[in-house]
Amino acid sequence: MNYWLLKSEPSTWSWDDQSKVKKEMWDGVRNYQARNNLMKMKKGDLCFFYHSVNEKKIVGIAEVVKEHYPDPTDITNKFVVVDIKTKKKLKNSVSLKQIKSQKKLSHLALIKQSRLSVMPIDEESWYLINKMAT
Repeated sequence: MNYWLLKSEPSTWSWDDQSKVKKEMWDGVRNYQARNNLMKMKKGDLCFFYHSVNEKKIVGIAEVVKEHYPDPTDITNKFVVVDIKTKKKLKNSVSLKQIKSQKKLSHLALIKQSRLSVMPIDEESWYLINKMAT
């Protein structure tokens, strides 16, 4: 299993929106590195759901339920989507500030490539962030 982080502006698509539909296509990615990450996702992989812009915090966990396929919103046919479903809301959200305060998390793309919307999370970091949410 692999672990990921998906970023969304809560005013566009929030955890509450995701929770209402249970399963949703993760579309609109227009960055090649983020697209490549979507293409690496496998069914059953887990993803942190991150509210970007004003909130800057991880709020929940979703699961990949369908591997990549062409993004129907992309007229160039260069980008892909995956389908995700809601797994659980975190007991306590984990802010970017909290993540930055952990030396063991300083290597994460969330810190080093802050504009990237889809990024991998290594297993050790996944468990540490989950621990921080309890």
